[in-house]
Amino acid sequence: MSFTIPSWLPWGLTAAAITLVLVQGVIHGRRIRALQASVKQRCDTLGRELHATTSGSLGVGQRLVACERQIHELKNTLEEMRQNDPLRISYDEAARLVDLGADIDDLMNTCGISRPEAELVSALKRRQAA
Repeated sequence: MSFTIPSWLPWGLTAAAITLVLVQGVIHGRRIRALQASVKQRCDTLGRELHATTSGSLGVGQRLVACERQIHELKNTLEEMRQNDPLRISYDEAARLVDLGADIDDLMNTCGISRPEAELVSALKRRQAA
């Protein structure tokens, strides 16, 4: 028994193999294009989110700088108010006079403060000295 291969069979198998390879190439090409589109969409979304985050961070940074500037200005204003406060000068003078040995009546007459204030200054200075 002899078995003969028809002469067209190798050509037919080769054509079928080439067709399968081409079909597989087309299918993979479609998948690649779909993946590329998906990656591009995700990149665009991430780019927009990054831009929004960056813009928000810049806004917060600018507000923080403005708040720091206001705090600095308020500190300066408060310090000026403390230095120019006539009552503070009176209390400082009263404390100095207590150190020199002045009594409560002397403090009231010299510094223009009330009796309870003079007593308080005197008590505080005595307590600091003790």
